[in-house]
Amino acid sequence: MSMRIAAVLVLALSLLGCASASDPTVKAERQLSEFNVPPGGHPIDIYDPFEGFNRGIYAFNAVFDKYVFLPLVDAYKFVTFDPIEDRISDFFSNLTEVSSFANSMLQLNFDHAGRSASRFFINSTVGLLGFIDIATLADLPQEREDFGQTLGVWGAGNGPYLVLPIVGPSNLRDTAGLVIDSVPSALLLPSDVANDPAYRVGWYGIRPLDVRKNTAFRYYQTGSPFEYEEVRLLYTQKRALDILR
Repeated sequence: MSMRIAAVLVLALSLLGCASASDPTVKAERQLSEFNVPPGGHPIDIYDPFEGFNRGIYAFNAVFDKYVFLPLVDAYKFVTFDPIEDRISDFFSNLTEVSSFANSMLQLNFDHAGRSASRFFINSTVGLLGFIDIATLADLPQEREDFGQTLGVWGAGNGPYLVLPIVGPSNLRDTAGLVIDSVPSALLLPSDVANDPAYRVGWYGIRPLDVRKNTAFRYYQTGSPFEYEEVRLLYTQKRALDILR
């Protein structure tokens, strides 16, 4: 009889344990990285020595996005028509061809360089200063290249993972690339243009809103308790593919 009672108690404890583990309302008390690491490491582990700081920036970005960035995007969409928004997107996209051409040349990727040069010429002329993406309609798709990719092509590693304020996921190599990519335009742009209010409003105001409008991601809407880790993994994998293409 005592053996039966013991067996029942063991079964009851096991069922209670399973119920607790499957309860979706139980809040995780530990980060994924705290669990025992299997041989070869977790498949979603990324070198993130500043994780605590990065998580703080991630939380800040989520609040900024919800209460500042997205309301501004909604206001921007409210005062413009879809065709106008599309023309603005095409215009800013065309400007990135200059950086793509330069980085493609640095990578010795002459196919991409030729495509960027052709796209810029076509869209800047037939496409009315880039406001109409004629090149894509002519079956000449865009291949964006940046200095972070250039560094990766020549063997530079990712370095530590970083979350930048407002910008979002990055790493040490790509952050350096962002800085380098901004230098030519800052040095080559005539001072009268750089100081023009219309340019400042367009480049520092409308352009970020246009980029955010075309980005579908919304913070804390993935339904996963490990959203930070997933974003970190997806960003790292995407950048690896960008370098290999």
